Amino acid sequence: MNTQTSAGQTPSRPVRELPPVITLSEKAADRLRTLYKGANAGQLLRISVSTKGCSGHAYDMNFVDEAGTPGDERVTSQGVTVLIDQKAVLFLIGSQMDYQTGDFESGFVFSNPNEKGRCGCGMSFHV
Repeated sequence: MNTQTSAGQTPSRPVRELPPVITLSEKAADRLRTLYKGANAGQLLRISVSTKGCSGHAYDMNFVDEAGTPGDERVTSQGVTVLIDQKAVLFLIGSQMDYQTGDFESGFVFSNPNEKGRCGCGMSFHV
Protein backbone atom coordinates (compact mmCIF):
# COMPACT_ATOMS: atom_id res chain seq x y z
CA MET A 1 0.00 0.00 0.00
CA ASN A 2 1.43 3.36 -1.00
CA THR A 3 0.94 6.15 1.55
CA GLN A 4 2.64 8.90 -0.43
CA THR A 5 0.81 11.92 -1.77
CA SER A 6 0.94 12.95 -5.43
CA ALA A 7 3.89 15.22 -4.57
CA GLY A 8 5.84 12.22 -3.25
CA GLN A 9 5.48 13.21 0.42
CA THR A 10 4.05 11.11 3.21
CA PRO A 11 0.86 12.72 4.53
CA SER A 12 1.33 14.21 7.98
CA ARG A 13 -0.63 12.90 10.92
CA PRO A 14 -2.79 15.37 12.81
CA VAL A 15 -0.83 16.99 15.60
CA ARG A 16 -2.44 16.74 19.03
CA GLU A 17 -2.09 19.90 21.08
CA LEU A 18 -0.23 19.43 24.35
CA PRO A 19 -1.75 20.72 27.57
CA PRO A 20 -0.13 23.86 28.98
CA VAL A 21 2.81 23.25 31.27
CA ILE A 22 1.00 25.05 34.07
CA THR A 23 -2.02 27.28 34.53
CA LEU A 24 -2.66 29.78 37.29
CA SER A 25 -5.91 30.10 39.17
CA GLU A 26 -7.34 33.62 39.45
CA LYS A 27 -6.25 33.74 43.11
CA ALA A 28 -2.67 32.74 42.23
CA ALA A 29 -2.55 35.28 39.42
CA ASP A 30 -3.87 38.03 41.72
CA ARG A 31 -1.29 37.20 44.39
CA LEU A 32 1.54 37.21 41.84
CA ARG A 33 0.38 40.56 40.43
CA THR A 34 0.60 41.98 43.95
CA LEU A 35 4.07 40.52 44.49
CA TYR A 36 5.29 41.69 41.06
CA LYS A 37 4.21 45.26 41.88
CA GLY A 38 5.76 45.27 45.35
CA ALA A 39 9.02 43.90 46.71
CA ASN A 40 9.51 41.66 43.65
CA ALA A 41 9.11 44.35 40.98
CA GLY A 42 11.25 43.54 37.93
CA GLN A 43 11.38 39.85 38.84
CA LEU A 44 9.44 36.73 37.87
CA LEU A 45 8.53 33.65 39.85
CA ARG A 46 10.63 30.65 38.76
CA ILE A 47 9.20 27.20 39.49
CA SER A 48 11.40 24.12 39.62
CA VAL A 49 11.23 20.59 40.99
CA SER A 50 14.03 19.37 43.20
CA THR A 51 14.95 15.94 44.51
CA LYS A 52 14.21 16.00 48.23
CA GLY A 53 11.70 15.06 50.87
CA CYS A 54 10.14 11.77 51.89
CA SER A 55 8.55 11.09 48.51
CA GLY A 56 11.44 12.17 46.31
CA HIS A 57 10.40 15.50 44.72
CA ALA A 58 9.41 18.94 45.95
CA TYR A 59 8.29 22.16 44.31
CA ASP A 60 10.77 25.02 44.60
CA MET A 61 9.85 28.62 43.90
CA ASN A 62 12.03 31.68 43.92
CA PHE A 63 12.04 35.12 42.37
CA VAL A 64 14.62 35.76 39.66
CA ASP A 65 15.47 38.56 37.25
CA GLU A 66 13.07 38.62 34.33
CA ALA A 67 15.69 37.09 32.02
CA GLY A 68 15.70 33.90 34.09
CA THR A 69 18.00 30.99 33.29
CA PRO A 70 18.70 30.05 29.67
CA GLY A 71 16.31 27.26 28.70
CA ASP A 72 13.56 28.29 31.13
CA GLU A 73 10.05 27.97 29.73
CA ARG A 74 8.06 31.23 29.87
CA VAL A 75 4.41 30.55 30.67
CA THR A 76 1.69 33.20 30.72
CA SER A 77 -1.63 32.36 32.34
CA GLN A 78 -4.36 34.81 33.44
CA GLY A 79 -2.11 37.57 32.06
CA VAL A 80 0.72 36.72 34.50
CA THR A 81 4.08 35.28 33.46
CA VAL A 82 6.10 32.68 35.39
CA LEU A 83 9.27 30.81 34.46
CA ILE A 84 9.53 27.02 34.55
CA ASP A 85 12.88 25.28 34.89
CA GLN A 86 13.37 23.18 31.76
CA LYS A 87 14.09 20.11 33.92
CA ALA A 88 10.71 20.50 35.67
CA VAL A 89 8.52 20.72 32.57
CA LEU A 90 7.79 16.98 32.35
CA PHE A 91 6.84 16.87 36.04
CA LEU A 92 4.47 19.84 35.72
CA ILE A 93 2.60 19.35 32.43
CA GLY A 94 -1.09 19.96 33.04
CA SER A 95 -0.65 21.34 36.58
CA GLN A 96 -2.53 24.23 38.13
CA MET A 97 -1.07 26.56 40.72
CA ASP A 98 -3.50 28.09 43.20
CA TYR A 99 -3.13 30.45 46.15
CA GLN A 100 -4.89 29.43 49.34
CA THR A 101 -5.31 31.31 52.59
CA GLY A 102 -6.12 29.64 55.87
CA ASP A 103 -6.32 30.53 59.54
CA PHE A 104 -2.65 29.76 60.18
CA GLU A 105 -0.91 29.84 56.82
CA SER A 106 -1.20 31.07 53.26
CA GLY A 107 0.65 30.00 50.16
CA PHE A 108 0.80 28.62 46.67
CA VAL A 109 -0.38 25.03 46.18
CA PHE A 110 -0.17 22.74 43.17
CA SER A 111 -2.74 20.45 41.67
CA ASN A 112 -0.61 18.12 39.55
CA PRO A 113 -2.19 15.30 37.52
CA ASN A 114 1.23 13.62 37.27
CA GLU A 115 1.53 13.06 41.01
CA LYS A 116 1.05 9.48 42.12
CA GLY A 117 1.30 10.26 45.82
CA ARG A 118 2.53 12.63 48.53
CA CYS A 119 4.35 12.15 51.79
CA GLY A 120 2.43 12.38 55.06
CA CYS A 121 3.22 16.04 55.65
CA GLY A 122 2.36 16.96 52.03
CA MET A 123 5.65 18.71 51.34
CA SER A 124 6.98 16.27 48.73
CA PHE A 125 5.51 14.07 46.01
CA HIS A 126 6.35 11.23 43.64
CA VAL A 127 5.42 10.58 40.02
